[in-house]
Amino acid sequence: MKRTGWIFAVLLVLTASPASAEEKFGVPVYPSAKYDEATSKALKESMGFNGACYRTNDPISKVADFYRKQGLESVGEVTREGALFKKGKINVTLQSPWMNMKTGAMMKDTLISIVQNGF
Repeated sequence: MKRTGWIFAVLLVLTASPASAEEKFGVPVYPSAKYDEATSKALKESMGFNGACYRTNDPISKVADFYRKQGLESVGEVTREGALFKKGKINVTLQSPWMNMKTGAMMKDTLISIVQNGF
């Protein structure tokens, strides 16, 4: 029994990922979204925001429905190209298409930016 517990603990450590936006900001990350390290870094270094960026192939309408169901407040209209949600001092921005800040290329997937306002 001790060995099983130890193996479970090792597996838990090996499968654990860095803190998600849910843990850091109190906002869940869209389930199929993958963390985008380069865009998150650009958000922090170039723009000075405390945030994280994620990408998904799902359309904005589906991602927006997810955030509505999580109780986030929609700010303005949800369109095919974008949406903004708020929860306290947290903004969740959805964009598609969006421009890769490093390469200048237009990306066709959905970018989810979860940013903490300092104000």
